[in-house]
Amino acid sequence: MADGPDNLMLVLLRRIDERTERMAHDLHDLKVRVTAVEEGLAGVHRRMDRFEQRLERVERRLELSDA
Repeated sequence: MADGPDNLMLVLLRRIDERTERMAHDLHDLKVRVTAVEEGLAGVHRRMDRFEQRLERVERRLELSDA
């Protein structure tokens, strides 16, 4: 009779362990994906900065800016 509760505990602990492993894997995947998004966003920001610089240059040449 003592084997029943011990086995049940082992089954429950294994399930918890499996779920924890899946969650850790999912979290790692999310971290990788967020990093990729951040890197892509940084590239977009750099490109926008270059466009802004070019636009300011055009405005200066056409004497459209206040400065």
